[in-house]
Amino acid sequence: MERLPRSFFSNNVVEVACQLVGKILVFGSQQGVILETEAYRGADDPASHAFKGATPRSRIMFGPPGVSYVYLIYGMYHCLNITTEPETFPSAVLIRGLYLLTPPSIQLKGPGKICQQLDITTAHNGIDLTTASDFYVREGKQKMVKEIEATPRIGIKVGQEKLWRFIAKPS
Repeated sequence: MERLPRSFFSNNVVEVACQLVGKILVFGSQQGVILETEAYRGADDPASHAFKGATPRSRIMFGPPGVSYVYLIYGMYHCLNITTEPETFPSAVLIRGLYLLTPPSIQLKGPGKICQQLDITTAHNGIDLTTASDFYVREGKQKMVKEIEATPRIGIKVGQEKLWRFIAKPS
């Protein structure tokens, strides 16, 4: 199956976050079905890293869509995001849940656990997922997601009213 093109990631971050559920994340020899995402959208989203403008950490969100945005939280956990929307409009989708298809076949809940299991670090920040040979997102061969539920995002203090967290309901 082919990787998702840049045009997929060029769309509204909330739509992309919802549509990523059920897609396959490929990282080296590991592959997993994306089960949970959250959308973060620039200047109109106080929970976004880009809300107050570009910083050394968030500047990648202002770049082209389809690029990895990996940062460290609490000094110990890495989080994988994928940039979306047209360049200069900062937005990204946080990957929060993954079901590994490659051994060990386990469900990973939480962005820190995903990055720890796959060994994704800030060294993987800024990788173009539309062209990289071993880090990308593709369509799934089978529909593993029956239904997608939209809920408030978690782990934030502002912007909680937005239903921008998308969770797969298994089939």
